[in-house]
Amino acid sequence: MSKTHKTHQNFLSSDRIYTCTTCHTHLARHEDLISKAFQGRHGRAYLFSRVTNVSLGPKEDRVLITGVHSVKDIRCDVCSNVVGWKYVFAFEKSQKYKENKYIVEKAMISKENQWDEP
Repeated sequence: MSKTHKTHQNFLSSDRIYTCTTCHTHLARHEDLISKAFQGRHGRAYLFSRVTNVSLGPKEDRVLITGVHSVKDIRCDVCSNVVGWKYVFAFEKSQKYKENKYIVEKAMISKENQWDEP
């Protein structure tokens, strides 16, 4: 896969922003965080309702802890690191709430300006 870098980035307006650990590109606002109780490929992960400055990979069916889901990996638009995935389709009825939501690996994000949570 060739690395394509976008020249335009979205800069989020919020006091609490999560950024890519590699290049510090804005990825998500704390207000869009749904849950921290998720497991990613490399440990803890967060579920977000919305992310920005990412590109979607091809759709694939993946067996996860909660069953089979159709997902697309998400890559940082600037450094091209895979930071998580987007849930496209959940086969289990109880997992439908995840559709069109994003998993971002905790190890792949930093808190801009090192803010503390309440």
